Amino acid sequence: MSLTEEQQSRIIEMAWEDRTPFEAIERLYGLPEKDVIKLMRSHLKEKTFKNWRARVSGRKTKHASLRPVGVDRGYCPSQYKPKGANK
Repeated sequence: MSLTEEQQSRIIEMAWEDRTPFEAIERLYGLPEKDVIKLMRSHLKEKTFKNWRARVSGRKTKHASLRPVGVDRGYCPSQYKPKGANK
């Protein structure tokens, strides 16, 4: 699968987000977890990649099957504020 630079950037951003599960990335971009890991490895510095892997390994919020029942969203409702809200 060929991804644009913009798509790759968004996937990396989603992979860093604590509450965005790998399943959401796969649903949106067709990239399973193992391919997200490959993408991260190829686009991050080695130390940064190791820090990211340590951060997401076993994290319940990164895997939909490990999430508590009832948590079906990938972000906090207040995370995305309406445009112009900062005025």
